[in-house]
Amino acid sequence: MATLVDKTVLMDEDAIRRALTRISHEIVERNKGTAGIVLVGIRSRGIPLAERIAAAIEKIEGTRPAIGVLDITLYRDDLSTLAYQPVVRETEIPVDITGKTIVLVDDVLYTGRTIRAALDALIDMGRPKIIQLAVLIDRGHRELPIRADFVGKNVPTSSKEEIRVMLEEHDAEERVVLAERQEA
Repeated sequence: MATLVDKTVLMDEDAIRRALTRISHEIVERNKGTAGIVLVGIRSRGIPLAERIAAAIEKIEGTRPAIGVLDITLYRDDLSTLAYQPVVRETEIPVDITGKTIVLVDDVLYTGRTIRAALDALIDMGRPKIIQLAVLIDRGHRELPIRADFVGKNVPTSSKEEIRVMLEEHDAEERVVLAERQEA
């Protein structure tokens, strides 16, 4: 049986805050303001990250972009390998996404399969003008031709390593850790 052993702290609370502030500025700059932007957090840690980015954008521009929540469970390509009855949570996007600039927000970009599922889910809801991707960590190892538009930190990893993002809203602590799988 494998266990995860923490190797190093990649980001502390201040580094996470700084990365999200930078991402917020980059979103505003690339899109020439906030008009038509909808931030969509992928469950689960993408949601608080999207909320923090929206708050930072509001400080920068004085307007808060709409925020949505996306559950991709039924769009996953590994659904048959998950639990017999996977838990599906609600998707809540408060505006029509047709013609909007959607910024998908997630904690870690790895193989790209989560993002592919999120793209499928979004396209089922409407036809956005453009879909952009913001991630806190890009760890490489892509299996699909997907890249992030906005990245907090690039962290090359080995296949034995994992990135653990811990956010106050979910984990009662705030940090990003590089951990390694070790056989017991």
